Amino acid sequence: MKPFDPRLLTHAGAARVFLAGTVLFGLVTTGLVLAQAVLLARILAGAFHGKGVASLASAFVLLLVVVAGRALAAYGAEAMALRAASVVKSQLRRALVRHVLRLGPGWMDAPDERAAEATVSGPGELATLATRGLDSLDAYFARYLPQLVLACLTPLAVLAVVGGADPLSAGVIAATLPLIPIFMILVGLHTRARTERQWTLLQRLGGHFLDVVEGLPTLKVFGRAKAQAEVIREVTGAHRRATMRTLRVAFLSALVLELLSTLAVALVAVEIGLRLLGGGVPYETALLVLLLAPEAYLPLRNVGAQFHASMEGVTAAGRVLDVLDTAAPEERTATGHAPEDASLRLEGVTVRYPGRDRPALADVSLEVGTGERLVVIGPSGGGKSTLLAVILRFVQPVEGRTGFDDVPVAEWRKRLSWVPQDPYLFAGSVADNIRLGDPGADDRAVRHAAELAGADAFIRRLPGGYGTPIGERGSRLSSGERQRIALARAFLRDAPLLLLDEPTAHLDGENAQEIRATVERLMAGRTVVLVTHDHTWTGVADRVAEIDDGRLVVHERTREPLAVAS
Repeated sequence: MKPFDPRLLTHAGAARVFLAGTVLFGLVTTGLVLAQAVLLARILAGAFHGKGVASLASAFVLLLVVVAGRALAAYGAEAMALRAASVVKSQLRRALVRHVLRLGPGWMDAPDERAAEATVSGPGELATLATRGLDSLDAYFARYLPQLVLACLTPLAVLAVVGGADPLSAGVIAATLPLIPIFMILVGLHTRARTERQWTLLQRLGGHFLDVVEGLPTLKVFGRAKAQAEVIREVTGAHRRATMRTLRVAFLSALVLELLSTLAVALVAVEIGLRLLGGGVPYETALLVLLLAPEAYLPLRNVGAQFHASMEGVTAAGRVLDVLDTAAPEERTATGHAPEDASLRLEGVTVRYPGRDRPALADVSLEVGTGERLVVIGPSGGGKSTLLAVILRFVQPVEGRTGFDDVPVAEWRKRLSWVPQDPYLFAGSVADNIRLGDPGADDRAVRHAAELAGADAFIRRLPGGYGTPIGERGSRLSSGERQRIALARAFLRDAPLLLLDEPTAHLDGENAQEIRATVERLMAGRTVVLVTHDHTWTGVADRVAEIDDGRLVVHERTREPLAVAS
């Protein structure tokens, strides 16, 4: 593990101020440690030589000031560290959310090797990373980094002071000090692997638990709830065992570091004691060396102890920084501008997903003219959804090129309306969910879009009309009503290129017929790509393409293309 990941300075500006403040507090604390030892040695030596309280009064006052100063410095350092940790966590969370939105949903499937290195396997694991993982940074900022600064400053300052008073003792301290960092490195290498396994299991547990909760109705219907509870019990047990193994290593390493520092201090005490008995060293000097020797090893011991407490946060932050360093589609493509139209072209496009032998799309070439309707039919798993993902630029082809390569992603998506097979509705109002199609639309435009989608009637029957909360994933609506909300979004967006994914899937016959009529109204005057396994949709197509096993075959034109929407 790196003592400090420099990428934090790039993605979290608060870390810069914190580092400067930590070094400043470290210098102050080191100076106060030295002053305290000098004053204590002077007071004890003076008392040993029979000096009265009056003659030592000034030293006592200074000692009290130094002790109070150390307490204030410790308080200020920890308060600053916790504040910095809070700001850094907030900055990293915001940056993570922004960047994941830029990466798009295809990033979860690791469309290229670079993204695969930094990807997390699901939204549950991403949520665990952004919450529990980053919360663990408190120990890193408030405990580990301040001790790391002290471990760099204090031993050197102690060696300088002890070297001026007694070079032999300074030599003993200098010879034994490196043993502690060496053992810390050895223990850290062992701990890092265990902590990464612990964190991986925690991510898996969080992701699986989220999936189980979301799919609980389905699990109950098919009688698989108990089986999933057993899986969660097994993953929880594995995480508990990994945590206990990590704690065992932490406790044993603390024992090793304590033993080493104790033996080193004892060695200094023995040699200074023998020379004191022989009259080879003044009493005050011997006291100063004995008081400062433990202070030379203490920061190193504390670094070792806080290292384990901060490992979880450091591991999580490292993964967040890996995600932030993953190139987003905007960074992979050129920034030139192409003339805006509603045509579509793919040339020899191939898409491969990590861990799969066959490509999801294999050498696909396709051209859809402005105002043309293309219906793509094929079995489940044949590549229909991947084809749409390429057009949506959720997935980057590994071979071939597209007609929109030179168009910035944000600009390209403004030309698209997308109605997925299972539209996602958020836990807001009906109006807010429709307004996703055009965030700047007013209430009148939202109602008009709902009327075009055939949704206005059922929306008005809801308790709060357009202001009715519909629950996460639209849990308070039927499948047909959810689909109409998605179609209303597309009407509101009014984009020239329309993408449809199984628009009548999972609907009963009556709802499917109504949705079909709405979809045909939506397609009027637009360039359309509709993917389905339902062959009845071919009747509305200008051309039909078949896709299976990633290979696309386009049939001849069936009728003249429609005029494009203005």
